[in-house]
Amino acid sequence: MKSDIEIAQSADMLPIVEIARSIGISEDDLELYGKYKAKVAPAVAERLAQEPDGHLILVTAINPTAAGEGKTTTTVGLGQALAKLGKKTAIALREPSLGPSMGVKGGAAGGGFSQVVPMEDINLHFTGDLHAITTAHNMLSAILDNHIHQGNALSIDTRRITWRRAMDMNDRAIRQTIVGLGGKNNGVPREDGFDITVASEVMAILCLALDISDLKERLGRIVVAYNNDRLPITVADLKVAGAMAALLKDAIKPNLVQTLENVPAFIHGGPFANIAHGCNSVQATKLALKVADYVVTEAGFGADLGAEKFFNIKCRFAGLKPKVAVIVATARALKLHGNADVKNLNTENLAALKLGVANLERHIESMHKFGVPAVVAINRFPADTEAELALIAESCQKIGAKVALSEVWAKGGEGGQALAEAVLDTIANEPSNFKPLYDAALPIKEKIAIIAREIYGADGVDFTKEAENTVRQFNKLGFDKMPICMAKTQYSVSDDPSLLGRPRGFKITVRELRVSRGAGFIVALTGDIMTMPGLPKEPAAEKIDVDADGKISGLF
Repeated sequence: MKSDIEIAQSADMLPIVEIARSIGISEDDLELYGKYKAKVAPAVAERLAQEPDGHLILVTAINPTAAGEGKTTTTVGLGQALAKLGKKTAIALREPSLGPSMGVKGGAAGGGFSQVVPMEDINLHFTGDLHAITTAHNMLSAILDNHIHQGNALSIDTRRITWRRAMDMNDRAIRQTIVGLGGKNNGVPREDGFDITVASEVMAILCLALDISDLKERLGRIVVAYNNDRLPITVADLKVAGAMAALLKDAIKPNLVQTLENVPAFIHGGPFANIAHGCNSVQATKLALKVADYVVTEAGFGADLGAEKFFNIKCRFAGLKPKVAVIVATARALKLHGNADVKNLNTENLAALKLGVANLERHIESMHKFGVPAVVAINRFPADTEAELALIAESCQKIGAKVALSEVWAKGGEGGQALAEAVLDTIANEPSNFKPLYDAALPIKEKIAIIAREIYGADGVDFTKEAENTVRQFNKLGFDKMPICMAKTQYSVSDDPSLLGRPRGFKITVRELRVSRGAGFIVALTGDIMTMPGLPKEPAAEKIDVDADGKISGLF
């Protein structure tokens, strides 16, 4: 079997102008980045604004494990399967971050015969969106420090600066830094640090903005610090919202590529789901819904993170109405959730699987709490036994979820026919009654408690003294009427990554709250979650190479 990159490099891609033409977008509406990538001009969305929307399908998953689940692969494969059934289809994905691509997770372009291409470009620099976001973010950092150096007319309290710098790489060494050292001409010394770009509020804003005007307004609302009277200092106060928007004028336009089977794919924006809100841009999703009858999108990590934030944040702000949620699971991963030995996952273990299926059941129940019907996609592996597959199917059907086997990694769209038919049947016969889980006007602590109780199954929420103080501050400043963006480990429905399966009798600990006023939500940091990941002992970067002809190898 060829590797993912070898399959991608042998793909029979069509010129992107042909892909665009298949969904009614002309070459004049494209800004080409070579032969196979393009940005779509804003005029297309304006022209199609009154057209009806297609059906929106969300792909989510169980909590990820070392065995792998295949969420992006399933998203791509399902899109290809729907197209094979004659449905006008598009997919909408996030852009990969260089940090995971060079670290342990690898890229985010799918796998096997269900990938988006050109895979190497998408996983590396693509059309430069993440670089533009990083630049806009750090330009603001420079302006902020320069303002303080030049006399600090806004009376910024340097002990209460909340805006950190950003870099699109896992780099633990710069999580905490000191800037302004070396004498008076180098600025004012203070504590600082770096977050990964995909955790930047600029990334979240780009993904939630409806157009360039909305982008500028949101950028202006970013809170960067507090003054000596403990009042917020914003980007508008620093007068650089326009400059930041200028740096993002191309990045805000959706990117169009294709799958291995030439299905149109909009890949735009990439906030982390365990830190940020984990969904591709509103603009890309809404555009896809105007040009296709069926749109398959995904939200990062398990349903407790990506799907919860997709529903409570993205759908709330954008007015989206998902028709069905596809939950991806594997027998191997569920056995790990049932405490099976990672070295023996190819051996039938019904006892471990029965314990692990509880994790899947938790996520199905969560989808139903949003009023969205669920379909379980069992990503099939060769070692899966009929007894294991039957156990999963029986458990899901008991709580009202259709189940379909998926072999899209090995067979592409053909391997997703059963899944596509289950999705179509659900859309036709099980109406979605989608609604967000909570009213954004509720108190901050109550909103967090609802998420913890209804989605995680927690007994309650503990707040550190710092978090309690921040809640009072946000209430006083009027920041409390916003949705919550939970920052939590992806490996467990709890905030403890070691609690696999469906833990019970636990509480969530909120250690810190941050306001993302431009994005329009409050970030609640739980457990030991970090906003700047680190690299593993053997980074994926060690295996990546390029030959004299520019052909890349080792990327996955």
